[in-house]
Amino acid sequence: MNTHIAPMEKTYDIVVVGGGLNGSTLALGAAKLGLRVLVIDALPDHVQVAADFDGRSYALALTSVRLLNAIGIWESIAAAAQPMLDIKVFDGAVGATPSSFFMHFDHTEIEDGPMGHMVEDRHLRPVMQRAIRAEDNITYLSNTKVVDQTLTDTGITVTCDTGDHFHAQLVIGADGRGSPTALRAGIGRTGWKYGQTALVCAIEHEHPHNGVAYQYFMPAGPLAILPLSGNRSSIVWSETHENAKIIMALDDEDYLEILRPRFGSFLGQIALAGQRFSYPLDLTMAKAFVAPRVALIGDAAHGVHPIAGQGLNAGLRDIAALCDVIQSAKERGEDFASVAVLNRYQEWRRFDNHSLAFATDSFNKLFSNDNPILRIGRDIGMGIVNAFPQVRRSFIREAAGLTGDLPRWMR
Repeated sequence: MNTHIAPMEKTYDIVVVGGGLNGSTLALGAAKLGLRVLVIDALPDHVQVAADFDGRSYALALTSVRLLNAIGIWESIAAAAQPMLDIKVFDGAVGATPSSFFMHFDHTEIEDGPMGHMVEDRHLRPVMQRAIRAEDNITYLSNTKVVDQTLTDTGITVTCDTGDHFHAQLVIGADGRGSPTALRAGIGRTGWKYGQTALVCAIEHEHPHNGVAYQYFMPAGPLAILPLSGNRSSIVWSETHENAKIIMALDDEDYLEILRPRFGSFLGQIALAGQRFSYPLDLTMAKAFVAPRVALIGDAAHGVHPIAGQGLNAGLRDIAALCDVIQSAKERGEDFASVAVLNRYQEWRRFDNHSLAFATDSFNKLFSNDNPILRIGRDIGMGIVNAFPQVRRSFIREAAGLTGDLPRWMR
């Protein structure tokens, strides 16, 4: 059943296609700028507001937290978030002692506070949905698909599977890696599959994690152990498709038997906390981030390997940059949805996202193997980074999202 907030109208400043985290954040940011926004979400209402634990968690960089604070929702999330105080990066192998060469990033080396926070999807998504429903400038349609978009003399019109038509100055594609919005705008994609599957779960453990995140580079793919509130951690563990299929078919205890030698014993006994999930991994990049009256954000624009946990952060930086560009255009009296204005957003974000895709792809290829020569080179490289405070601080600032040209809501 379709639901909406505020009386249904036919004309808006912005139509956001996709009601997930990126689409919702963009809608709240645009509403803060005084724009009237329609969010069209293909998912039913109850899916977006469900508070069940589904294993998904996000490593929000410091600048992403600033953005959520700027749009008024961080205060409602902060109590359930776990600060990431340290990050430790190791070269590992199943059942082996991690290499003595490693990188240790300590948040006290920068003055801005924790590098980021871990937030569970079950806490973040419902807060965002409540904020949307409380915002007079946002109308929300659930369980509705956009089936067409057409440029007009005065903007762009979208057609829904309900037969409704909505007119706007700008359409935002926040509809994921296969973005139908991008396809309808004639924007192609490039990318490749990794032959890896991410196994995702949460675990309870005997000893406290002390806010430390761990990244092990294993021959089959990276293993991230990310701190959640309490004595719990989120696991993102990459395996080959073949191994992942076998592991996912195991019962919980056998699954843990496979995880334990990879995980180690430093947190004591471990047990599953919730369900297990798996996602095939690929890299996908839209050939353009904008088209006439259309802009892409988040996975609709770029999907990268989760090796550095930067997927959602990259999308949130897209949103902050696009809102910044729109705000500046409005202040100058420009048509904020014109090609000239949208190109400023594309120029701002395209290089950054291509650089992130190149970095995650390169790291995955460099570390996802057991070549002894490469292993020696990796270990020496990590030892060098760890030995030089200036280099180490630059990595910490990168992890916190503090590098590059920051949009105003992230400063």
